Amino acid sequence: MELELKQLRDRCIADLSAVTELKSLDNVRIKYLGKKGELTIALKGMGKLSNEERPVIGKLANEIREEIESNIMAQKQLLEQQEIEAQIKEERIDVSLPGQKHQAGNLHPLTTIINDLKEIFLGMGFSIAEGPEIEWAKYNFDYLNVPQDHSARDLQDTFYYQDDIVLRTQTSPVQVRVMEEQQPPLRIISPGRVYRFDEIDATHSPVFHQMEGLVIDKGITMSDLKGTLDLFAKKLFGEQTKTKFRPHQFYFTEPSAEMDVTCFKCGGVGCKVCSNTGWIEILGCGMVHPNVLRFCGIDPDEYSGFAFGMGLDRITMIKYGINDLRLLFENDLRFLAQFK
Repeated sequence: MELELKQLRDRCIADLSAVTELKSLDNVRIKYLGKKGELTIALKGMGKLSNEERPVIGKLANEIREEIESNIMAQKQLLEQQEIEAQIKEERIDVSLPGQKHQAGNLHPLTTIINDLKEIFLGMGFSIAEGPEIEWAKYNFDYLNVPQDHSARDLQDTFYYQDDIVLRTQTSPVQVRVMEEQQPPLRIISPGRVYRFDEIDATHSPVFHQMEGLVIDKGITMSDLKGTLDLFAKKLFGEQTKTKFRPHQFYFTEPSAEMDVTCFKCGGVGCKVCSNTGWIEILGCGMVHPNVLRFCGIDPDEYSGFAFGMGLDRITMIKYGINDLRLLFENDLRFLAQFK
């Protein structure tokens, strides 16, 4: 048995010398020292030895086990060191090579405009409100005083999920939800995505962005609306910007108006951008209709307010002189890189 143990040791040392990776080293360890390993199996034969041979063979077996474990540990340290050296060699940086330039990204022009508008209105004491893009028809139409026979309710104009659930056509439902949940005074803006059944062309898209504003308090008048929006226009387009209000009709405001600003390109003289009028329309606005206040549980005899809404995509196009709405959605880096 003594010869058998020494031969086992020699085989193990030979196998260890041929190991080139840590996974294989563990296989060798299991082969010789595991529960079903060769050394374990060989020691089971000690029961057949005489009392004189047993301590001699037992001592030899322990020495061989220790020698094998020592060789395994030495081989493990050698392989680990070789792996580290290989990794260092592979990841070595040649400081004489020119550096790799990483191209930095930039904000999308639409995101920049949204951030600018938030900054302007937050500076005037407004807060930001958000709401769901999949909305109840009552919030999108009924509570905004839109009659049942209005064309906006048609399937040709609005995406319906169910008869009473739609993809919101404006961010006005956010205003309704805020008026339901909070008591005046209120001063909010609500930017976000909206959806309408439009064909895609240079000025239309079924998905676009709006930002609406709402102020409710005692004694709010049309002059407050005009002063707020005039200040907004000057902050966004420059102090030289002038504003003009034209009568219009919206079901949720009365009286209602559309606001124009002097053309950013020609300064109001007249050019192709403004169709030689000197003015560009940017938003609709008006005093909140008393019916809307009543729907939301606010007494119109005690409170009044104004609301406004603008297309953020249109504002972006005006601000940066973009002539095709589709450019904002095509993710063309050649276009986006111009706005760094």
